[in-house]
Amino acid sequence: MRLDRGGTVTVIAGSITQGMGHETIYKQLVCDRLGLRPDQVHYVQGDTEKVAIGEGSGGSRTATLGGSAVYLATERIVDKAKTIAAHLLEAAEADIDFKEGVFAIAGTDRTLSLADIAGAAWEPQSLPDGMEPGLVASAAFAAKQQNFPNGVHICELEIDPETGEVEILDYNVVDDVGTVLNPLLLEGQIRGGIAQGAGQILMEDIVFDPDSGQLLTGSFMDYAMPRAGDLSFMHCETNPVPTKTNPLGVKGAGEAGAVGAMPAIGNALVDALKPLGIREVPMPATPERLWRAIRAAQG
Repeated sequence: MRLDRGGTVTVIAGSITQGMGHETIYKQLVCDRLGLRPDQVHYVQGDTEKVAIGEGSGGSRTATLGGSAVYLATERIVDKAKTIAAHLLEAAEADIDFKEGVFAIAGTDRTLSLADIAGAAWEPQSLPDGMEPGLVASAAFAAKQQNFPNGVHICELEIDPETGEVEILDYNVVDDVGTVLNPLLLEGQIRGGIAQGAGQILMEDIVFDPDSGQLLTGSFMDYAMPRAGDLSFMHCETNPVPTKTNPLGVKGAGEAGAVGAMPAIGNALVDALKPLGIREVPMPATPERLWRAIRAAQG
């Protein structure tokens, strides 16, 4: 993390986003702590010439690991800036308060903005003896203990016995992912995960020709993926219980939708077919497979 002379921030992160909103979360963390606007924060990701540590985003790791690293780097920026402010204001560092982008001597109207400090930080003559110029900080966070999100998924569905077609009527979910950093991004990830889980349990299938071994579902023209019409309204709630395993109190959310959707939908299928004596369903439970299972049970 680096502040330039005008007070804008560049965040260079080793995590990689494919649409999950890393930039939004990182900017939120920086702006909340430093009192900046989002347009004052520039985000660079995954550039190996600029950041040495980083990898993909599997395992719902970004909020916990990447978010905590951004948080720690921001705190180091504030700590150094507070030392510079105390030097410039000729006050004890313990007397300097920082709030909403302003450093002030407690109980007085003597203040310096973060932009003032950022400019002074690059002037060696304005710094305490022995301090390196610039407001630059790096941080890495390695979790010493895993944390586990939890939740409950409730799916209501109906199966047409004449065709095997499944209609999802209602879907409700309550998740605990610890501290919720951004409710809209969280709900988007939960909804997307539910759609992914529904697709896996109901329709997504790799099919090969049994004689030639030719892949028959090699494009999205043939490979079935869930669409809006295959799903119902999803009602999402959160029950946040912050964890002590990281400074933000967050738990992973990326898999929460998909992990809960498959057993919820699978068990709803079995519950619907229970009067026929069916105790398990194949995956994917396509209409043809369900139709054959129903016919076999009735026969």
